[in-house]
Amino acid sequence: VQLVESGGGLVQAGDSLRLSCVASGLTFRNYGMGWFRQAPGKEREFVAGIGWSGVNTYYADFVKGRFTISRDNAKNTVYLQMNSLKPEDTAVYYCAAVPLYGGTSYSAYSDPRSYQYWGQGTQVTGSS
Repeated sequence: VQLVESGGGLVQAGDSLRLSCVASGLTFRNYGMGWFRQAPGKEREFVAGIGWSGVNTYYADFVKGRFTISRDNAKNTVYLQMNSLKPEDTAVYYCAAVPLYGGTSYSAYSDPRSYQYWGQGTQVTGSS
């Protein structure tokens, strides 16, 4: 199984960026997907999650209204559209896959222990 993130980069405050994560080696529709991030010296934190169909989405409070998660099951890809970026959004962003039996609640999606597979991450660096 591979999850490969892309789309990170250096951005100015207020800019937008779209991250992509392509999954291979698994039946994509059998997994919910999530995005997490880890800033230097901090623990990994939940950003957003999405159910297998794309209907159910979950967001951390600090990204509500700014970030949007979506998925394209035909392309085995999950996206994170990030708008109004702030310097504090600087982090390595990881995508991860959670099996459907892991639950469908916010608590399930926000808990990194629910996830079975992880990508290597993509760096997002914001400046003021």
